[in-house]
Amino acid sequence: MRTRSQKKTKQMARILTYFVLVIAAVICLFPFIWMVSTSFKPMSDIYSMPPTLIPKNGTIENFVEGWKGANFQLYFKNTAVITFLATVGTVLSSSVVAYGFARFQTRLSKILFMVLLGTMMLPTQVTLIPQYLLYYKLGMVDTIWPLIIPSWLGGGAFNIFLFIQFFRTLPKELDEAAKIDGANSLQVFTRILLPAVKPVMLAVLVMALVFNWNDFFNPLIYLNSNDKFTIAIGLQFFKGSQGNVQVGQMMSMALISLLPVLVIFATCQKYFIQGIKMSGLKG
Repeated sequence: MRTRSQKKTKQMARILTYFVLVIAAVICLFPFIWMVSTSFKPMSDIYSMPPTLIPKNGTIENFVEGWKGANFQLYFKNTAVITFLATVGTVLSSSVVAYGFARFQTRLSKILFMVLLGTMMLPTQVTLIPQYLLYYKLGMVDTIWPLIIPSWLGGGAFNIFLFIQFFRTLPKELDEAAKIDGANSLQVFTRILLPAVKPVMLAVLVMALVFNWNDFFNPLIYLNSNDKFTIAIGLQFFKGSQGNVQVGQMMSMALISLLPVLVIFATCQKYFIQGIKMSGLKG
């Protein structure tokens, strides 16, 4: 009797858990579903009352007009270039810095590591003005370089921390065996350690890609010319001078800009979760 009651209790708990998870998933996905629905609605259906989820008169006019109206082909190109260079820089620089922290110990290693973690507590707004003045004096304002260079100078404290935790799970005997065979530190890093940390590399790559692709704040600060704008800035062109918004066109272009990120995340989701999970196995 106890065994049956325990099984029933576990089944009820599992059913309740799945029910709560499904409800939470629907709540989280509803804005995305509404965006997809709105992108296929004509203006008359968007403002109809009561609102409907399924378009009554579905159309692709929003996609055609939105793509032509705001020069989104150029914005996609700019965003792709910035995202590619910044993502590559993030993965490479953060892995190199983490390799130094994980494998080379000095008297200042612990202090520098604490300083590194301390930078995670600094809001972006604190360093905004000094950083802007630096790029202004270097003549880089209204260029893509302020959006790329920081990624090649460390890649961010959080990404470095993930790599460090993963490197520490690998035995140092691997390094020693490679050095006995004549490998130097750079060869140990590129041929031994990097192939072993593919999950965390993909995790950092996906996070960097999503951040740089969707970044609105930094392009807004550093870019002034229309021919250099990214997608996030370009979406603002659907707002009229009097505050009216072309909702259908904005939703359609937002959907198109979101598709590459969704495809990449869906493809690399397994490795992304594995990298986050395994990076915490050893302190």
